[in-house]
Amino acid sequence: MALSFFRKASDEGGGGGSLATSPRRPVVGIALGAGVARGWAHIGVLNELEKEGLAPDIVVGCSIGSVVGGCYAAGRLVDVEQFARSLTKRRVFGLLDLSFAGGSLFGGKRLENRLVESVGGMRVENLPKKFAAVATEVGTGHEIWLTRGDVVEAIRASYALPGIFEPVRAGGRWLLDGALVNPVPVTACRALGAEMVIAVNVNADSLGRGTVIQDHVRNRAQESDDAEEAAGQAARRSRFIEGAAGAPGMATVMIDAFNITQDRIARSRLAGDPPDLMIGVKLGRIGLFEFHRADEAIALGREAARRAIPDIRDQLALMPKL
Repeated sequence: MALSFFRKASDEGGGGGSLATSPRRPVVGIALGAGVARGWAHIGVLNELEKEGLAPDIVVGCSIGSVVGGCYAAGRLVDVEQFARSLTKRRVFGLLDLSFAGGSLFGGKRLENRLVESVGGMRVENLPKKFAAVATEVGTGHEIWLTRGDVVEAIRASYALPGIFEPVRAGGRWLLDGALVNPVPVTACRALGAEMVIAVNVNADSLGRGTVIQDHVRNRAQESDDAEEAAGQAARRSRFIEGAAGAPGMATVMIDAFNITQDRIARSRLAGDPPDLMIGVKLGRIGLFEFHRADEAIALGREAARRAIPDIRDQLALMPKL
């Protein structure tokens, strides 16, 4: 069950008003999915859509998608792009304020301060574009759509990765990362008034389809066949905390477990409410914590959006003009 405790979708502005005498373009919404560092690709997607005159009217983000989407809706996409491109490995670690308080590794204050520099003092309901961030309520598991209130608070709640960042108190609720319930929030886009929904999945090729291994012991032939795949997976894993004797470290285990869960949830949700058009960005070679690879992720986002432009135009042409 999704709860929009800040404001009902029907109370929102945009897309309403009196009937126009000439046809208008259908209201386009974009659902920016979760994906940790891979989410920088959303910047490239949005830049390409803007360049082609296909800017979305409604933006809904989950986790890193809410960071990029919130800044975009506020007219501050340039700010988040400059920040992302400036990151190095050293700067990334400098932003992580170690703190075991509240059941998390990091307090998140330094990242919050950077958000405040860009969108501090803004309110979701007053942004130039209609925006919502998706979060998960602690304890109940309710899907929460943050459509009103402080922008920084909404974004922080949406990316509060369990065990990594502290939960955020908003609207009398404790909230966690929205990827736990709706990693690619197509449903929220439709509820906010989108007549055509473009979804951006930045984890489309990161895990494959998943299968059942009936015999967990590998023989030598299997090991040889899987050597290349295993090497690729190892390269993608976070090197934030290493385990002993080649075992994955704590951060790797937490993020991979979360990513697997997110992938399965996304497949289920998208099957139940598919978007009108899906942009799948191939980012499997970028590790979840490799925030310093923004240039590459943004370029891959632009490339994926560029390939989708003809389909977007065709879809718009087929929709009834109102």
